[in-house]
Amino acid sequence: MESVIDRFLRYVKIDTQSEPDKTEIPSTEKQWNLANLLADEMKQMGLTEVTVDEHAYVMATLPANTKENLPVIGFIAHMDTSPDFTAENVNPVIRENYDGGDIVLNKEKKIIMSPGYFTGLKKYAGQTLITTDGTTLLGADDKAGVAEILTAMEYLINNPGIKHGKIRVGFTPDEEVGRGADLFDVKKFGADFAYTIDGGELGELEFENFNAAGATVTVTGKSVHPGYAKNKMINAILVANDFINRFPVNEVPEKTEGYEGFYHLYKFNGGVDKAVLQYIIRDHDRNTFEKRKEFFNAQAKAINDKYGEEVVSVEMKDQYYNMREKIEDKMFIVERAKKAMEKAGVRPIVKAIRGGTDGARLSFEGLPCPNIFTGGHNFHGQYEFIPVESMEKAVEVIVNIAREE
Repeated sequence: MESVIDRFLRYVKIDTQSEPDKTEIPSTEKQWNLANLLADEMKQMGLTEVTVDEHAYVMATLPANTKENLPVIGFIAHMDTSPDFTAENVNPVIRENYDGGDIVLNKEKKIIMSPGYFTGLKKYAGQTLITTDGTTLLGADDKAGVAEILTAMEYLINNPGIKHGKIRVGFTPDEEVGRGADLFDVKKFGADFAYTIDGGELGELEFENFNAAGATVTVTGKSVHPGYAKNKMINAILVANDFINRFPVNEVPEKTEGYEGFYHLYKFNGGVDKAVLQYIIRDHDRNTFEKRKEFFNAQAKAINDKYGEEVVSVEMKDQYYNMREKIEDKMFIVERAKKAMEKAGVRPIVKAIRGGTDGARLSFEGLPCPNIFTGGHNFHGQYEFIPVESMEKAVEVIVNIAREE
């Protein structure tokens, strides 16, 4: 049986970075490389009903080994990695018996991961960490989840004394660009409920997430020769700055935590004649979320009233909603995961996701789907790392969820 470490190390070296500006699924051809590899591995392992559809969604079945009438449980992870940081030529580094001090990720480039800054690092002293070499992201989000699911499936195959019902496995493309659930066939998947293995530190269990919207703000200016511009020019950059300054300065990602929502300006392009701003809007409470959107649109109206014409236009689209709405009357799913963690000696950390997962979307499409830890930290960048011991516990938790109660 292959270890979760070996499986993970093999997967992260395959570049599967998704592309936010593409509309097709998968957004990058290279995601097929992992999709096809996983399908082959699952067939060799002994999983059945292995399929890869025309959009690189991978599914498979571990048949039940008991006659008991048990629910069909699904486990889901995504294959793509974030476009936020380079994912070419990932070179994972294994650091055994971490001493609790600074980790020099790259001596030449002087890239150091320090517990003085990443305060959670020190608690993994004595454990084996897998880090980057300082030049790429690692890809634990979410190749750790992929590796953990398949390692758990192989363990169940090799240990038929553990009785379980039918289990479905699903791997998705393009989660990192918000489209992982777009073409996921819930009916074909056929699970009664599922878990995304896509969380962070050991013990995380999440059944709440942000309500989310994206907004594109276009500012149309009037470009006139600056020497003759009085009462004629409308500088789109300055108007955009006016729009930005109308939002609460403390309601931004870098100043919020827990259940606090925010407005996040993540891209700005423009000149005098035109400026385009890209925002995301987030809040856990649905009513507050709707009020945030209303406030956002009101700022555009205020600027248009100021200029007496439509200088600012807003295109806004809801992206996903808080899955708690669909899970709170099915809390037995969450309780099952809690018991599985406790059985593995893991303390459940029930918290709200300050983001979203494929599971959030799938929960609204008829597949209740809480989120469980992978063990990773500092996703989407060069400081990403994952403790091997946390990955091994994730495998144990998946096995415990699957086993007959």
